[in-house]
Amino acid sequence: MSDYKSIKIDKGLYAGKGFSYNLEQLDPSENYKGTSLEGLDAFARQLKRFDIKVSGNNSDVIDKFFSSSQTAALFPEFVVRTVESGIDGAETLSEISAVKTRIEGLDYRSIISTLTDPTSSHFVSEGEEIPEVNIALSNDLVTMRKYGRMLSASYEALRFQKINVFAIALRQIGKHIANAQVEDALGVLYLGNSGNEHCGSDNTGGALTYADLVDFYTSFGDYSMSHIFINPESLSVLLNMQEFRDAAAGLNFHATGNLITPFGAKIIRTNYVPKNSLLAIDRNYALETVQSGDVTVESDKLINRQLERVAVTSTCGFNRITADAVKALTFSE
Repeated sequence: MSDYKSIKIDKGLYAGKGFSYNLEQLDPSENYKGTSLEGLDAFARQLKRFDIKVSGNNSDVIDKFFSSSQTAALFPEFVVRTVESGIDGAETLSEISAVKTRIEGLDYRSIISTLTDPTSSHFVSEGEEIPEVNIALSNDLVTMRKYGRMLSASYEALRFQKINVFAIALRQIGKHIANAQVEDALGVLYLGNSGNEHCGSDNTGGALTYADLVDFYTSFGDYSMSHIFINPESLSVLLNMQEFRDAAAGLNFHATGNLITPFGAKIIRTNYVPKNSLLAIDRNYALETVQSGDVTVESDKLINRQLERVAVTSTCGFNRITADAVKALTFSE
Protein backbone atom coordinates (compact mmCIF):
# COMPACT_ATOMS: atom_id res chain seq x y z
CA MET A 1 0.00 0.00 0.00
CA SER A 2 1.26 3.50 -0.84
CA ASP A 3 1.85 5.99 1.94
CA TYR A 4 -0.56 8.74 0.93
CA LYS A 5 0.45 10.76 3.99
CA SER A 6 4.00 11.31 2.72
CA ILE A 7 3.07 12.88 -0.65
CA LYS A 8 3.95 16.55 -1.06
CA ILE A 9 0.95 18.53 -2.26
CA ASP A 10 1.74 21.72 -4.17
CA LYS A 11 0.50 23.75 -7.13
CA GLY A 12 2.89 21.92 -9.45
CA LEU A 13 0.41 19.06 -9.51
CA TYR A 14 -1.93 21.22 -11.61
CA ALA A 15 0.50 21.18 -14.56
CA GLY A 16 0.19 18.90 -17.58
CA LYS A 17 -2.75 16.53 -17.39
CA GLY A 18 -4.08 18.10 -14.23
CA PHE A 19 -4.21 17.60 -10.48
CA SER A 20 -6.29 14.41 -10.34
CA TYR A 21 -4.21 12.58 -12.93
CA ASN A 22 -0.86 13.63 -11.46
CA LEU A 23 -1.88 12.82 -7.90
CA GLU A 24 -3.24 9.43 -8.94
CA GLN A 25 0.10 8.66 -10.59
CA LEU A 26 1.87 9.35 -7.30
CA ASP A 27 -0.69 7.47 -5.24
CA PRO A 28 -2.51 4.82 -7.36
CA SER A 29 -5.90 3.79 -6.03
CA GLU A 30 -5.33 0.18 -7.06
CA ASN A 31 -2.79 -0.10 -4.23
CA TYR A 32 -5.60 0.26 -1.68
CA LYS A 33 -7.73 -2.70 -2.71
CA GLY A 34 -8.76 -4.74 0.30
CA THR A 35 -8.02 -1.90 2.74
CA SER A 36 -10.24 0.54 4.61
CA LEU A 37 -9.35 3.16 1.98
CA GLU A 38 -10.68 1.15 -0.95
CA GLY A 39 -13.21 3.18 -2.89
CA LEU A 40 -11.46 6.51 -2.28
CA ASP A 41 -9.46 8.15 -5.04
CA ALA A 42 -6.17 9.95 -4.44
CA PHE A 43 -7.85 13.33 -3.83
CA ALA A 44 -10.32 11.88 -1.31
CA ARG A 45 -7.41 10.26 0.53
CA GLN A 46 -5.74 13.65 0.85
CA LEU A 47 -8.92 15.14 2.31
CA LYS A 48 -8.88 12.29 4.81
CA ARG A 49 -5.19 12.82 5.52
CA PHE A 50 -5.72 16.45 6.47
CA ASP A 51 -9.12 15.77 8.08
CA ILE A 52 -11.03 18.15 5.81
CA LYS A 53 -14.75 17.38 5.88
CA VAL A 54 -16.53 18.77 2.83
CA SER A 55 -20.05 17.44 3.38
CA GLY A 56 -22.50 16.46 6.08
CA ASN A 57 -23.51 18.07 9.34
CA ASN A 58 -19.91 18.22 10.52
CA SER A 59 -18.60 19.98 7.42
CA ASP A 60 -15.57 22.16 8.07
CA VAL A 61 -15.32 25.85 7.19
CA ILE A 62 -13.47 27.02 4.09
CA ASP A 63 -10.61 28.33 6.23
CA LYS A 64 -9.65 24.69 6.94
CA PHE A 65 -8.35 24.44 3.38
CA PHE A 66 -5.91 27.25 4.12
CA SER A 67 -4.44 25.90 7.33
CA SER A 68 -1.22 25.04 5.44
CA SER A 69 0.31 25.44 1.99
CA GLN A 70 -0.45 21.79 1.20
CA THR A 71 -4.12 21.98 2.10
CA ALA A 72 -4.45 25.26 0.17
CA ALA A 73 -3.26 23.40 -2.93
CA LEU A 74 -6.25 21.05 -2.56
CA PHE A 75 -8.79 23.88 -2.79
CA PRO A 76 -8.82 24.43 -6.59
CA GLU A 77 -9.40 20.71 -7.16
CA PHE A 78 -12.32 20.82 -4.73
CA VAL A 79 -13.79 23.74 -6.70
CA VAL A 80 -13.35 21.91 -10.03
CA ARG A 81 -14.92 18.69 -8.78
CA THR A 82 -17.88 20.46 -7.22
CA VAL A 83 -18.61 22.49 -10.36
CA GLU A 84 -18.34 19.29 -12.43
CA SER A 85 -20.86 17.61 -10.13
CA GLY A 86 -23.24 20.50 -10.87
CA ILE A 87 -22.77 19.99 -14.62
CA ASP A 88 -23.20 16.21 -14.39
CA GLY A 89 -26.15 16.61 -12.04
CA ALA A 90 -28.06 18.75 -14.54
CA GLU A 91 -30.37 15.99 -15.74
CA THR A 92 -31.17 17.23 -19.24
CA LEU A 93 -27.66 17.17 -20.72
CA SER A 94 -26.71 13.83 -19.22
CA GLU A 95 -30.06 12.31 -20.21
CA ILE A 96 -29.98 13.24 -23.87
CA SER A 97 -26.34 12.35 -24.60
CA ALA A 98 -25.85 8.93 -26.14
CA VAL A 99 -22.12 9.15 -25.48
CA LYS A 100 -19.62 11.57 -23.98
CA THR A 101 -16.24 11.82 -25.73
CA ARG A 102 -13.23 13.42 -24.05
CA ILE A 103 -10.55 14.96 -26.24
CA GLU A 104 -7.43 17.05 -25.83
CA GLY A 105 -7.43 20.09 -28.09
CA LEU A 106 -10.19 21.85 -29.99
CA ASP A 107 -10.38 19.98 -33.32
CA TYR A 108 -12.69 16.99 -33.51
CA ARG A 109 -14.44 15.36 -36.43
CA SER A 110 -16.96 12.70 -35.47
CA ILE A 111 -18.84 10.06 -37.44
CA ILE A 112 -22.25 10.11 -39.08
CA SER A 113 -24.23 6.89 -39.46
CA THR A 114 -26.71 6.61 -42.35
CA LEU A 115 -28.80 3.70 -43.65
CA THR A 116 -28.40 3.90 -47.44
CA ASP A 117 -31.93 2.64 -48.15
CA PRO A 118 -34.29 3.26 -45.20
CA THR A 119 -37.10 1.39 -47.00
CA SER A 120 -35.15 -1.87 -47.29
CA SER A 121 -36.55 -5.07 -45.76
CA HIS A 122 -35.50 -6.33 -42.35
CA PHE A 123 -34.46 -9.64 -43.93
CA VAL A 124 -32.40 -10.46 -46.99
CA SER A 125 -33.74 -12.88 -49.59
CA GLU A 126 -31.41 -15.12 -51.55
CA GLY A 127 -29.60 -13.13 -54.22
CA GLU A 128 -30.61 -9.75 -52.82
CA GLU A 129 -28.13 -7.10 -51.80
CA ILE A 130 -27.58 -6.65 -48.08
CA PRO A 131 -28.77 -3.19 -46.93
CA GLU A 132 -25.82 -0.91 -46.36
CA VAL A 133 -25.15 1.26 -43.34
CA ASN A 134 -22.75 4.03 -44.28
CA ILE A 135 -20.49 5.20 -41.45
CA ALA A 136 -18.35 8.15 -42.48
CA LEU A 137 -16.46 11.05 -41.01
CA SER A 138 -18.55 14.18 -40.79
CA ASN A 139 -17.70 16.91 -43.29
CA ASP A 140 -17.84 19.42 -40.47
CA LEU A 141 -15.70 19.80 -37.40
CA VAL A 142 -17.62 19.77 -34.14
CA THR A 143 -17.93 23.39 -33.00
CA MET A 144 -16.21 23.65 -29.62
CA ARG A 145 -17.28 26.47 -27.34
CA LYS A 146 -16.11 27.69 -23.97
CA TYR A 147 -18.81 28.01 -21.32
CA GLY A 148 -18.17 29.61 -17.97
CA ARG A 149 -19.00 31.82 -15.06
CA MET A 150 -16.92 34.29 -13.06
CA LEU A 151 -16.57 33.48 -9.38
CA SER A 152 -16.38 36.73 -7.45
CA ALA A 153 -16.14 36.63 -3.68
CA SER A 154 -14.08 37.98 -0.82
CA TYR A 155 -12.02 35.40 1.04
CA GLU A 156 -12.70 37.26 4.27
CA ALA A 157 -16.43 36.93 3.66
CA LEU A 158 -16.16 33.18 2.96
CA ARG A 159 -13.44 31.93 5.28
CA PHE A 160 -15.82 30.95 8.07
CA GLN A 161 -18.56 29.69 5.77
CA LYS A 162 -19.25 25.95 5.84
CA ILE A 163 -17.72 24.12 2.90
CA ASN A 164 -20.94 22.23 2.13
CA VAL A 165 -22.85 25.53 1.87
CA PHE A 166 -20.21 27.00 -0.46
CA ALA A 167 -20.48 23.80 -2.51
CA ILE A 168 -24.13 24.62 -3.29
CA ALA A 169 -23.02 27.86 -4.98
CA LEU A 170 -20.36 25.95 -6.93
CA ARG A 171 -22.85 23.32 -8.10
CA GLN A 172 -25.14 26.16 -9.17
CA ILE A 173 -22.31 27.47 -11.37
CA GLY A 174 -22.10 23.99 -12.89
CA LYS A 175 -25.85 23.96 -13.49
CA HIS A 176 -25.70 27.34 -15.27
CA ILE A 177 -22.91 26.03 -17.51
CA ALA A 178 -24.90 22.87 -18.27
CA ASN A 179 -28.01 24.89 -19.16
CA ALA A 180 -26.00 26.93 -21.67
CA GLN A 181 -24.64 23.69 -23.13
CA VAL A 182 -28.16 22.27 -23.51
CA GLU A 183 -29.16 25.26 -25.62
CA ASP A 184 -26.34 24.55 -28.07
CA ALA A 185 -27.01 20.80 -27.98
CA LEU A 186 -30.63 21.33 -29.03
CA GLY A 187 -29.46 23.64 -31.79
CA VAL A 188 -27.21 20.89 -33.18
CA LEU A 189 -30.04 18.36 -32.92
CA TYR A 190 -32.25 20.70 -34.95
CA LEU A 191 -29.74 21.82 -37.56
CA GLY A 192 -26.79 19.41 -37.50
CA ASN A 193 -23.12 20.37 -37.17
CA SER A 194 -23.14 22.60 -40.24
CA GLY A 195 -26.16 24.58 -39.08
CA ASN A 196 -28.07 23.99 -42.32
CA GLU A 197 -29.07 20.31 -42.12
CA HIS A 198 -32.50 20.55 -40.53
CA CYS A 199 -33.79 17.41 -38.88
CA GLY A 200 -36.87 15.69 -40.28
CA SER A 201 -39.95 17.81 -39.62
CA ASP A 202 -43.72 17.35 -39.84
CA ASN A 203 -46.51 19.91 -39.68
CA THR A 204 -49.97 19.07 -38.33
CA GLY A 205 -51.57 21.77 -40.47
CA GLY A 206 -53.64 22.81 -37.48
CA ALA A 207 -53.95 22.39 -33.72
CA LEU A 208 -52.07 19.53 -32.12
CA THR A 209 -54.15 16.42 -31.42
CA TYR A 210 -53.35 13.12 -29.80
CA ALA A 211 -53.65 11.45 -33.20
CA ASP A 212 -50.87 13.77 -34.43
CA LEU A 213 -48.68 12.63 -31.54
CA VAL A 214 -49.33 8.98 -32.33
CA ASP A 215 -48.39 9.55 -35.99
CA PHE A 216 -45.29 11.45 -34.86
CA TYR A 217 -44.34 8.60 -32.54
CA THR A 218 -44.72 5.95 -35.24
CA SER A 219 -42.73 8.05 -37.73
CA PHE A 220 -39.56 7.17 -35.80
CA GLY A 221 -39.64 3.73 -37.39
CA ASP A 222 -36.75 1.64 -36.06
CA TYR A 223 -35.94 4.26 -33.42
CA SER A 224 -37.77 4.99 -30.18
CA MET A 225 -39.03 8.36 -29.08
CA SER A 226 -37.40 8.62 -25.65
CA HIS A 227 -37.60 12.39 -25.02
CA ILE A 228 -39.83 15.23 -26.17
CA PHE A 229 -38.76 18.86 -25.74
CA ILE A 230 -41.46 21.50 -25.67
CA ASN A 231 -41.69 25.19 -24.92
CA PRO A 232 -43.35 25.88 -21.53
CA GLU A 233 -45.96 28.08 -23.23
CA SER A 234 -47.07 25.11 -25.35
CA LEU A 235 -47.00 22.51 -22.60
CA SER A 236 -50.63 23.11 -21.67
CA VAL A 237 -51.63 21.85 -25.14
CA LEU A 238 -50.34 18.42 -24.17
CA LEU A 239 -51.48 18.39 -20.59
CA ASN A 240 -55.05 19.27 -21.53
CA MET A 241 -55.38 16.21 -23.77
CA GLN A 242 -57.59 13.55 -22.23
CA GLU A 243 -54.90 10.91 -22.83
CA PHE A 244 -52.47 12.81 -20.58
CA ARG A 245 -54.89 12.52 -17.70
CA ASP A 246 -54.33 8.78 -17.64
CA ALA A 247 -54.16 7.52 -14.07
CA ALA A 248 -50.76 5.84 -14.46
CA ALA A 249 -49.21 8.97 -16.00
CA GLY A 250 -50.71 11.07 -13.25
CA LEU A 251 -49.31 8.80 -10.55
CA ASN A 252 -45.85 9.00 -12.13
CA PHE A 253 -46.02 12.80 -12.22
CA HIS A 254 -47.12 13.04 -8.59
CA ALA A 255 -44.49 10.53 -7.47
CA THR A 256 -41.47 11.78 -9.43
CA GLY A 257 -42.35 15.17 -10.89
CA ASN A 258 -41.53 13.78 -14.34
CA LEU A 259 -43.96 14.28 -17.19
CA ILE A 260 -44.34 11.34 -19.56
CA THR A 261 -46.47 10.67 -22.60
CA PRO A 262 -48.88 7.71 -22.69
CA PHE A 263 -46.31 5.92 -24.87
CA GLY A 264 -43.43 6.45 -22.45
CA ALA A 265 -41.43 9.38 -23.83
CA LYS A 266 -40.26 11.81 -21.19
CA ILE A 267 -41.33 15.43 -21.63
CA ILE A 268 -38.78 18.16 -20.93
CA ARG A 269 -39.82 21.79 -20.75
CA THR A 270 -37.33 24.18 -22.31
CA ASN A 271 -37.33 27.70 -23.66
CA TYR A 272 -34.83 26.64 -26.31
CA VAL A 273 -37.56 24.98 -28.43
CA PRO A 274 -39.77 27.44 -30.36
CA LYS A 275 -43.37 27.87 -29.32
CA ASN A 276 -45.90 25.57 -31.06
CA SER A 277 -43.34 22.91 -31.88
CA LEU A 278 -41.90 19.69 -30.47
CA LEU A 279 -38.42 18.25 -30.79
CA ALA A 280 -38.16 14.52 -30.14
CA ILE A 281 -35.13 12.21 -30.03
CA ASP A 282 -34.02 8.68 -29.42
CA ARG A 283 -31.41 9.45 -26.80
CA ASN A 284 -29.51 6.23 -27.54
CA TYR A 285 -28.57 7.36 -31.06
CA ALA A 286 -29.02 11.10 -31.43
CA LEU A 287 -26.33 13.14 -29.67
CA GLU A 288 -22.64 12.97 -28.87
CA THR A 289 -21.22 15.37 -26.28
CA VAL A 290 -17.55 16.21 -26.90
CA GLN A 291 -15.64 17.48 -23.87
CA SER A 292 -12.23 19.15 -24.29
CA GLY A 293 -10.32 18.68 -21.06
CA ASP A 294 -11.90 19.21 -17.67
CA VAL A 295 -13.46 22.17 -15.94
CA THR A 296 -10.70 24.71 -15.41
CA VAL A 297 -10.11 27.36 -12.77
CA GLU A 298 -7.27 29.76 -12.12
CA SER A 299 -5.57 27.59 -9.51
CA ASP A 300 -2.90 30.10 -8.50
CA LYS A 301 -5.53 32.67 -7.57
CA LEU A 302 -7.49 30.19 -5.47
CA ILE A 303 -4.38 28.87 -3.69
CA ASN A 304 -3.41 32.46 -2.86
CA ARG A 305 -6.95 33.20 -1.58
CA GLN A 306 -7.61 35.67 -4.39
CA LEU A 307 -11.19 34.57 -4.95
CA GLU A 308 -12.24 37.83 -6.60
CA ARG A 309 -12.98 37.28 -10.30
CA VAL A 310 -11.84 33.70 -10.78
CA ALA A 311 -12.96 32.25 -14.12
CA VAL A 312 -14.59 28.80 -14.07
CA THR A 313 -14.82 27.40 -17.60
CA SER A 314 -15.67 24.24 -19.53
CA THR A 315 -15.09 23.66 -23.25
CA CYS A 316 -17.33 21.28 -25.17
CA GLY A 317 -19.26 20.73 -28.38
CA PHE A 318 -22.01 18.52 -29.79
CA ASN A 319 -22.48 16.18 -32.73
CA ARG A 320 -25.72 14.81 -34.17
CA ILE A 321 -24.79 11.18 -34.81
CA THR A 322 -27.92 9.80 -36.48
CA ALA A 323 -30.23 12.27 -38.20
CA ASP A 324 -33.15 9.78 -38.29
CA ALA A 325 -33.12 9.64 -34.49
CA VAL A 326 -34.22 13.30 -34.32
CA LYS A 327 -37.54 14.73 -35.53
CA ALA A 328 -39.53 17.92 -35.11
CA LEU A 329 -43.27 18.59 -35.19
CA THR A 330 -44.92 21.98 -35.61
CA PHE A 331 -48.55 22.92 -35.01
CA SER A 332 -50.77 25.99 -34.76
CA GLU A 333 -52.38 27.48 -31.67
